[in-house]
Amino acid sequence: MLQITPTGPFGKDRHPGLPVDVDELLTDLRECFLAGADGVHLHVRDEAGAETLDPAHVNVVAARVRELAAQLGTPVEVGLTTGAWIHPRLSERIAMIREWEGVDCATVNLSEDGFEQVMQTLLDIGVGVDVGLWAPRELDLLLRSGHLPTAQRVSIELDPGEPYFLQGSPEGVAQRINDALDDAGFGGRRLTHGVESWTWPLVEDAFRRGHDTRVGFEDSILLPDGGTADRNVDLVRAAHELRRRARADSAQE
Repeated sequence: MLQITPTGPFGKDRHPGLPVDVDELLTDLRECFLAGADGVHLHVRDEAGAETLDPAHVNVVAARVRELAAQLGTPVEVGLTTGAWIHPRLSERIAMIREWEGVDCATVNLSEDGFEQVMQTLLDIGVGVDVGLWAPRELDLLLRSGHLPTAQRVSIELDPGEPYFLQGSPEGVAQRINDALDDAGFGGRRLTHGVESWTWPLVEDAFRRGHDTRVGFEDSILLPDGGTADRNVDLVRAAHELRRRARADSAQE
């Protein structure tokens, strides 16, 4: 899967082409789906443009994204964030999530208090758990939680900046995590991606491993050559070119 993550928590101060309202989002996603993206990671907004997990907004956006994908004849995985910063009170967040409709999976960050309860809530309502694993040190949290066998996917999400200021090469850090997941017997899907300068090295790493990956203005606004993308679709097209090259290289081996 090539997932598009069009906004993250950001606004147009990050990029003037970042889609904030629903109409902008659907226009952006139409381009990305037509270019080959087959998954989306959403940070839903309310009327004021603030992030929200409120089902009154989530369910409408999820339904419209599904309608768009159906019109295009493109099967698409609809994923959401469950970020604690959006609604810090755990009980409020869980109550909202319980009312979600039309969501295939949601990312739960191991770095956030109460992640076990959020994961269980998703399982209770039939939404897949996408584990957000940001650093090797979080592996113990995941293993102790007992939720690794129930995960639909583990997303290896690596950022050289906050909160962990990871050291070494992005590929090397990803290798450590993958080795640990192998040792734990996890045979499920994995998505590997990076942030900012680690974005494209980890997209390539994902393609070499046969993992899912993602691109979009949430992770980086830059193309592999260092130029700034005009739109999210430019990042999708660049990722597809890297995947084509990876497949060509594999065929020659």
